[in-house]
Amino acid sequence: MSREIRIVMADDHPVVREGLVRVIEADPQMKIIAQAGNGQSALAEIQSLHPDVAVLDIDMPVMDGFSVAREIRKLRLEVEVVFLTIHREEELFQAAMDIGAKGYVLKDSAVTDIIESIRAVASHQHYISPQLSSYLVRRRAKADALARQKPALEDLTPTERRVLRLIAENKTTREIADELFISPRTVDTHRANICRKLDLHGSLALVKFAIEHKSEL
Repeated sequence: MSREIRIVMADDHPVVREGLVRVIEADPQMKIIAQAGNGQSALAEIQSLHPDVAVLDIDMPVMDGFSVAREIRKLRLEVEVVFLTIHREEELFQAAMDIGAKGYVLKDSAVTDIIESIRAVASHQHYISPQLSSYLVRRRAKADALARQKPALEDLTPTERRVLRLIAENKTTREIADELFISPRTVDTHRANICRKLDLHGSLALVKFAIEHKSEL
């Protein structure tokens, strides 16, 4: 028998939330362990219950889904995120992926997509509503192109890669240090190593490179 998947479900529309809960709990492998009507409550439930998957509406009061996902990452909580949304804009999709979400489901197809999306992200795979699949294809193509352009990216350590992504988010050295629980001096060392490996000359060149290629890192 497959392992049970424990889920926190957050959406500020009770009818939508309850409908999706019924769909999810019809699958014997899945268990809703908490529901929330706003992002702050969702984050509290995630911190307390440590679910496998958090299903988050992007547009929620108090804290939106993106803010919850950022806190999940900052706190290093081991939970995968599926975003629910009415938004089809590619820019928003890319932002969701940049935050670290593995699932992105349109509300108008959520009833048919939600089970598969939860199962996929619980296995650390991506799931995107089929209507938006071209966005993920383009994202991967751009990442492959950058890897060919800068093969030295493969030489970055996991921590250096993390630092580079945080630089792309316009984080300061102090903010990066706080998020990674390292000293600012260590961050500066990582920045210097990244510049050397990628043949970037100076901090401005590093920031420019990181921001321009944020979605490919």
